[in-house]
Amino acid sequence: MRVAIIGAGAVGCYMGSLLAMAGHTVTLLARPVQCDAIQKRGLILERAGKQTQVAVQAISHASTLPSVDLVLFCVKSADTEEAGLLMAPCLQASTVVLSLQNGIDNAQRLACVLGHDVVPVAVYVAVDIVAPGHVAHHGGGRVILGPSAESAAIAELLTQAAIPATVEPDIMAILWEKLVVNCAYNALSALTQTAYAPMVATPGAQEVMAQLVAECVAVAAACGVFLPSTMLQKVQNIAQLMPSQMSSTAQDLRRGKPTEIDYLNGYVVRKGQDVSVPTPVNLAMQVAVKLAEKSHCLLRG
Repeated sequence: MRVAIIGAGAVGCYMGSLLAMAGHTVTLLARPVQCDAIQKRGLILERAGKQTQVAVQAISHASTLPSVDLVLFCVKSADTEEAGLLMAPCLQASTVVLSLQNGIDNAQRLACVLGHDVVPVAVYVAVDIVAPGHVAHHGGGRVILGPSAESAAIAELLTQAAIPATVEPDIMAILWEKLVVNCAYNALSALTQTAYAPMVATPGAQEVMAQLVAECVAVAAACGVFLPSTMLQKVQNIAQLMPSQMSSTAQDLRRGKPTEIDYLNGYVVRKGQDVSVPTPVNLAMQVAVKLAEKSHCLLRG
């Protein structure tokens, strides 16, 4: 199958490497530095202490995207509309588009831009870019697809490529569950540049996380999405499953890049305003990360 990865960050490179290793023709749309590294030496996948050089195509201009059968859309939430317009010419009527992005509404926003169905996907993997063209896997790797006529077949294809995949009819509840986890961990990990296990061991951290979770659950319920009563326990378990992991927001701040905080805690704040549910702790996290973004940009400048 011909596959395009739009957004060759950590998730895109990881998924692309596994699909290429499974025999699919993979093209990565990447930023110039990333693209140059991949073109020179291939994509390096590091997992379980072993490095594998994977042959993939890498391009830095969307105008050179070939026609494809499957798109994995992996850009940051703020770039959804712009990247969608750039990749639109590579789509055929039969192309399946998957949105592997954080947040709730990216698939809907992308579909509006493309005039093409987009399948929302929840991704559960700990990966990061350790150097241009070099992605490291730290744990997890499964994905959950929303329903569509093609979802079952794509889930089977992904599973055969060592990406365990299932289809969930109520994908909105799944996306909200993931959002709650992100809201509980991402900002605190980013602001302190701390991995999950030592973060939750800090006095008071779990109480703050519990308040973040309670606000998210209340907003979701007001929006008609009812999360499990074990939501807080699920959130707390993440630190045990990925003790040394730092959030993607922490990685963005460390590199001086814009974060997705407006689409994580910020999304909860906006929806809370819509449904008259107060979200002061999520607002505090959003504002603190936005201030940190500015200070990091000033330092890098």
